[in-house]
Amino acid sequence: MTLDNAQNTATDTANTGNAATSRASGLDRRFTVAPMMDWTDRHCRYFHRLLSNHAVLYTEMVTTGALIHAEPSRFLNFNEEEHPVALQLGGSNTHDLAHCAELAEQWGYDEVNLNVGCPSDRVQNNMIGACLMAHPQLVADCLHEMQSKVKIPVTVKHRLGIDDMDSYEELCNFVETVRQSGCRTFIVHARKAILQGLSPKENRDIPPLKYEWVYRLRQEFPELEILINGGIKTLEESLHHLHHVDGVMLGREAYQNPYLMAEVDQQLYGCATPVKTRKEVALAMRDYIGRQLEQGVYLNHTVRHTLGLFHGQRGGRQYRRYLSENGHKPGAGLDVYDEALARVPD
Repeated sequence: MTLDNAQNTATDTANTGNAATSRASGLDRRFTVAPMMDWTDRHCRYFHRLLSNHAVLYTEMVTTGALIHAEPSRFLNFNEEEHPVALQLGGSNTHDLAHCAELAEQWGYDEVNLNVGCPSDRVQNNMIGACLMAHPQLVADCLHEMQSKVKIPVTVKHRLGIDDMDSYEELCNFVETVRQSGCRTFIVHARKAILQGLSPKENRDIPPLKYEWVYRLRQEFPELEILINGGIKTLEESLHHLHHVDGVMLGREAYQNPYLMAEVDQQLYGCATPVKTRKEVALAMRDYIGRQLEQGVYLNHTVRHTLGLFHGQRGGRQYRRYLSENGHKPGAGLDVYDEALARVPD
């Protein structure tokens, strides 16, 4: 499939798959950017919003303990321009999750998502993330309690399975149990997680992708909104998946090669707005960077998310190197950003 046919494809998808989307809150999750620790902070999400008006953006995972025992604004503040934006929570205590879902709604988030996919040792020890795949009833109880406290949609992101609990039948049992909570949006990372023996990084690459399992879930649970995540690198691939599921979620590729999002609105949502050039995006981000500097935010905290903007372009490597070498220095300001941009020919 080529991008030339994308607008028709997006329309066809809206007519076939997105009835579930409408039932699941009005958010159009056709294209979403994954929650990524240390990456998808508010500065990153503002940058991504400059590239797409329609993509649904997710925060880094925030644990319930962090929200309850620290100042919530430290984790919850975001820019109004980020909408639609979802907060991802990590936890397994029903009361704590419900309380944090209320905070998400009070802060103005459009969705709250429960993490049932993170494989790191640290979160396993606190019954957070992928280990919850072994406890579908607890996940259902958590989601039910969260939904009872808020009006915004409550969703779940999970794996195909964990360790030896990795059959399609066990996956279906998980979805069947969890859907009884009332949750209608399932974001499925199309790999299992190996909790003993693989690092979180290895768990993003080594377990094989099984996209066909996610497609089968969409067929067997037609009342649910099913999104697919894992290994998706292009809009062409996204369009292919949208023939089988309701939405796609991109992670590392959207971060490392962010300009692929520049045509999301046109190709996946059928919008007629002009595609922004890389330089137009960079200059729009410059205004934001300036405002953040005035508020005492260090330059590197904002510009680090733009390092991949000129990926594969002439001058892109020099842009990245200059910001990496100078953006963290004391007193670094817009002059550093401007000097980096000057290394990219118009």
